[in-house]
Amino acid sequence: MPAFAAVRTRADRNRVFPAAALLAAAAITLTSCSSGSGTTADDAGPATLRYGLSGAPTCADPAQSASNQTIYVARQVVDSLTDQDPETGEIVPWLAQSWEINPDATEFTFHLRDGVTFSDGTALTGESVKSSFDSVANTLTSAKAQLGASYLSGYVGTDVPDPSTAIVRFSAPNSQFLQASSTAQLGIVAASTTALSPEERCAGDAVVASGPFTYEDYRQDSSATLVRRDDYDWASEAALHQGAAHLGRIEFSIIPESGVRTGSLASGQLDLISDALPQDAPQIEGSGGRIETAGNPGIPFGIQPNVSRGVLADGAVRQALIAAIDRQELVDTVLGPQFRPADSSLASATPGHVPVDTVTFDQARARTILDDAGWQEGADGIRTKDGQPLSFTVLVTSVFAGNQAILELVQQQLRAVGIDLQIDLISNAEYTTRSNDGDYDAIYYNSSRADGDILRTAFALDQRNLNHRGPIPDLDEVLAEQLTTIDPTQRAELIARAQQLVIDNGLWIPTVELSQVIGAAPTVENVRFDASARLLFFDTDVAGR
Repeated sequence: MPAFAAVRTRADRNRVFPAAALLAAAAITLTSCSSGSGTTADDAGPATLRYGLSGAPTCADPAQSASNQTIYVARQVVDSLTDQDPETGEIVPWLAQSWEINPDATEFTFHLRDGVTFSDGTALTGESVKSSFDSVANTLTSAKAQLGASYLSGYVGTDVPDPSTAIVRFSAPNSQFLQASSTAQLGIVAASTTALSPEERCAGDAVVASGPFTYEDYRQDSSATLVRRDDYDWASEAALHQGAAHLGRIEFSIIPESGVRTGSLASGQLDLISDALPQDAPQIEGSGGRIETAGNPGIPFGIQPNVSRGVLADGAVRQALIAAIDRQELVDTVLGPQFRPADSSLASATPGHVPVDTVTFDQARARTILDDAGWQEGADGIRTKDGQPLSFTVLVTSVFAGNQAILELVQQQLRAVGIDLQIDLISNAEYTTRSNDGDYDAIYYNSSRADGDILRTAFALDQRNLNHRGPIPDLDEVLAEQLTTIDPTQRAELIARAQQLVIDNGLWIPTVELSQVIGAAPTVENVRFDASARLLFFDTDVAGR
């Protein structure tokens, strides 16, 4: 038997810090939700929560989820081997009651809880873990499950020595995996789900998992309805209670317009809404509601340039972009005090975040960089070089309600130094297709995760590499080394270095840090966020009105 790290058990409630933690429609018919009366267990039974999403979930399958709006739905139906305490960053038991890690972090042995079942009545076993991880690594692959596939980098397979044990093996040290095992993307699903194609798994009735809720109905781009599992009794140690969820039902509606969401909340037709903007707060609070917030860890919102084509192939242009953006103005004008200006390639809520001093608004510096690089200002104010205008287009979706307004203000700021930014607001489906095909000058997004390894996911040559860059030896080395480094202090130093190198090479143009800003009715209790600032509804309830 190989040497292992200290065993952590549910009984003694000892908790493990992951290395990262130690580094520190349109207008919808709301009457369709009328079954959500807000009743509680004290009167007509468990309450129904009515939630207004700002955008449509992209897939019912947790393994293929990426956007916050998708994860808000999918997280409720799937459990993970571990959980990450949102207050401390500690990794705590969930489906696994204990685990061991060998000294070089190439083998993770999970001992599963007894009595856990999937919603089809089948039991959780080591084979369930194996089939779930095999499907992410071998069937869904990076095209369909980009985040999960990156978490399983170097995955060799899962051994099942007995029904209650799963040994997950990697070809090289994978220091981020324990934290990854707490994510929705690596949630455990039943064999009936892993047997399906990626497309089939996106239908709600195809997802069979062990979570506190199950899909009753899923209509892409329209709505999703979840119902409680009354026999659920294996909540994470980070939860506030054990047993079944308090809510009996959750009804999600997609309402893109901020004003419609806010009005519906204030009038009592909804209980919670996504992306409550600053102008919404007075109406929400005036009706007795409140604003709930959590800062997202991971990569902040920003522009990722395709360095293989156009004007963004010029490193000087990319550095000028960083200097030309007034991030504080973006927060003050578009977003409000619940948000922060980005100051690095990691958000400040991420373990291991360090500010990068060049992520500073300095128009004079931006102009000097462009002057020195030969970009001369033209009669219309837009610079040119060798007859080529300093112009590029950025792809963006409205997955976050403030995206368009933020980029419109960035557009004005860049024009002040002679850069022409064009905004291409497209659907989620087109965005996915074009980003996968590399058909863009630049893309705009963020990516949430409470571990600095998210930098590898976004910027490593063997991962998404949406920059379409060639080798950068210093960066390539540090991204690989942090993955294999067990010592938390050394890993923190490597992640700090990686943040700096991403900025120094102009691979990320930071704008603002995402915060989840949720509008809540006064009757909603225990709105909780996980360690990656995604909503959890297991402990939530709706009091009698």
